[in-house]
Amino acid sequence: MITVERTDFVSVPVTDLERSTRFYSDTLGLEQIGHGGWPEFALGENVSLYLLDPTNIGQTFQGPHTASIALRVPDVEEARKALEAKGVEFAGETFDTGVCHMAHFHDPDGNTLMLHRRYAPHED
Repeated sequence: MITVERTDFVSVPVTDLERSTRFYSDTLGLEQIGHGGWPEFALGENVSLYLLDPTNIGQTFQGPHTASIALRVPDVEEARKALEAKGVEFAGETFDTGVCHMAHFHDPDGNTLMLHRRYAPHED
C-alpha cells in the first residue's frame, strides 16, 4: 500500500500556452504560481492546475480532457454570470443534483471544467 498525502497538481493538456495562460489567469482569475513553459495556477489551498503543452515533452496533444475538473466556488450562479460576462459559454443550464449545483464549460482547447458547490452534508 501507499500513503497519499494529497493531490499536488492536475495537468491540463493545451495547444497554445499563451492563450491558455490568459484564459486561466485573466478569464477565470486564478492566481498564477508557476511561469514559463509550465504555467501553474493555485486551486484553493491544496491543489494546483498546470498547463502542459505535450510537444514540450515529445508527445502530441491527445486532449481534451472530457472528465470535468470541479472548481468549488461560493455561489455557482454568481460565478457563472461573471464568466459569461467575460465571454465564457456554458454547456447547458446549471444542474441541481439534489446535493450540489454544477455548471459545465470548456477552456480554449475544449478541456471540461465545472463550477461546483455542494449544499447538502456528506452522508456516512
